[in-house]
Amino acid sequence: MALHLRKCFLLPIRSRLVLPQQRIKSVYTTCDGFNEEEIREKLQRFPGGSVDLSKQTSGIAVLTVNNPGRMNAFTGTMMGELKDRVDELEQWTDGKGLIVQGAASTFCSGSDLNAVRAISNPQDGMKMCMLMQNTLTRLLRLPLVSVALVEGKALGGGAELTTACDFRLMAPGSEIRFVHKHMGLVPGWGGAARLVRIVGSKNALQLLSTARRVDPDYAVSIGLAEEILASDVSRSLDQAQKWLSDHTKGPSSVIRALKKVVISGRELPLDEALRIEKQVFGTVWGGPANLEALAQGPKHKGHNTDD
Repeated sequence: MALHLRKCFLLPIRSRLVLPQQRIKSVYTTCDGFNEEEIREKLQRFPGGSVDLSKQTSGIAVLTVNNPGRMNAFTGTMMGELKDRVDELEQWTDGKGLIVQGAASTFCSGSDLNAVRAISNPQDGMKMCMLMQNTLTRLLRLPLVSVALVEGKALGGGAELTTACDFRLMAPGSEIRFVHKHMGLVPGWGGAARLVRIVGSKNALQLLSTARRVDPDYAVSIGLAEEILASDVSRSLDQAQKWLSDHTKGPSSVIRALKKVVISGRELPLDEALRIEKQVFGTVWGGPANLEALAQGPKHKGHNTDD
């Protein structure tokens, strides 16, 4: 017991002393009473749907929440599969970008009610909350530029899932809606904390307290979405891939390094973020991409030359 407490006390200290790729990616550990296998075993009793992952040679992956018969609601097994897909993406060293979408032209309607009713006691609810917060936090911390492709409805937990991406693109007629208050709840998958960081506390409180339907125009106006896609729904994924490709041009080592320093700047105190930036800078300075760029000369406009 004493050894367990000592490890739990030292864990936050040690996590500040290691390189970015070694940092603790999850919010909750056994020190917080979190037993992943226990809650996953309970969630396995509620099967259905899948979370599919396709990795492309371009360095862009597509993660699809696939349960169209229930508006892509997360069943118990799908919550576990999402964690497994994030595990896989963490090991994908050639990756640069990620698109998160729902199957059949709708995003996600949150949790499947069958699973919700079965784990409605506070203890199991907290365990499910910790599992999903861990998973979505790790999703956001991936060294990939991520974008949620929102078609149809993103409701409740589905709205929270959109906030676990760096960017959001919305198709015409789509909506993001934090409906938690109508269920007598607050967001439990980390969506409220992330929403505040995306749109500010005032806008976040308005969206949560009114459960407002956020259409694409309003989403863009408050900074929740970056862009509204063209009306050709059949090409939404192609449009998202084109949009993301503009953010992921270049070597994967550089794109991944850029994401790492942004994560540090977003989540760490300034002094610590600066140290992480220095460490990441050291991994690319003098590297193949840097040396090639120096040999070819600057490509950006407005640089000084001797010509």
